[in-house]
Amino acid sequence: MQEQYRTLAREGVHETEINRSRFLCALAPVADEREAQEFIARIRKEHPTATHNCFAYVLGADASVQKASDDGEPGGTAGVPMLQMLLRREMRYVVAVVTRYYGGVKLGAGGLIRAYGGVVGEALDALGTVTRQRFRLATVTVDHQRAGKLENDLRATGRAVRDVRYADAVTIEIGLPDADVPAFRGWLADATAGTASFELGGEAYGDA
Repeated sequence: MQEQYRTLAREGVHETEINRSRFLCALAPVADEREAQEFIARIRKEHPTATHNCFAYVLGADASVQKASDDGEPGGTAGVPMLQMLLRREMRYVVAVVTRYYGGVKLGAGGLIRAYGGVVGEALDALGTVTRQRFRLATVTVDHQRAGKLENDLRATGRAVRDVRYADAVTIEIGLPDADVPAFRGWLADATAGTASFELGGEAYGDA
């Protein structure tokens, strides 16, 4: 798995004008292809009279899914430069739709490539990105007497506390970088006088 990837901070639209053509780049973070396609359909519905609604999206922390469409622009002048910009910025789980309203001046192939790629880059800058870091899920089980202090200590030392469940004992789910696991085992034993149990789970991504 990738150690980390970047994705979009929030959904939004950025507009620019090039030689009287309006280019509106709508960006959104998406979890899967269904969400990406629904976003593309929504933008097309919002701009039914636009000359083109071109799109590109990248899914998977390792960019395993990549799709692009020129939507009637000359082949390779719209969707591909949009996709290349997303990949160059190491963006994942993101969809871009560039809506063009033709202004009467032809841009030529090179001009189109610069326009479509450029407006995606500008939109990324305007909306902002976040980094997601790979970590291991882990479960700490401790008695009620020590649970409150342990949870406070975890948060104070910057550990990602994801869930706390109270039953016969208290179960605290945390996220840890792989490299921190051995040191954390030692810290936990010291913090709870060896009374807490520690169990490693699967892998996930969270805010870096």
